[in-house]
Formats: sequence, C-alpha cells, structure tokens
Amino acid sequence: MKNLDVFIFAQSALAFGVAGLLWPEKLMPLFDVLMFPWPASYRTVRANSVAAIGLAVLLAARILATA
Repeated sequence: MKNLDVFIFAQSALAFGVAGLLWPEKLMPLFDVLMFPWPASYRTVRANSVAAIGLAVLLAARILATA
C-alpha cells in the first residue's frame, strides 16, 4: 500500500507514453499547450512518449526493488 502513489504514477506514465506512440495526432494539441513558445511536432511527441515509457520502466523497477 505504501507504493500506491508510485504505482499510479508509473501506470499513468506508461499510458501516456503508449498513447503518444500510437496516436501522436491526438496528443498534438496537448503538446502545443505544454511547449508554448515552441511548435509541437511529431518528433517531439514521439521523443516524449519514449521518455515516458522509460520513466514507467524505472518506476516499475523501483516498485519491484522495494517489494
């Protein structure tokens, strides 16, 4: 139960990463808002999606290491 917040964050990072890889055109408006001075492109959405999946893997490793 003490790792519930880390588990929820890892699941949301994984969901965001997979969604960015599968449907980058649907996440483009979100990235237009998040990266305001710079225009969002498919390359930035894909790079952030891969980074989110990497973060989910690291958090999953942390959960497994403390269990």
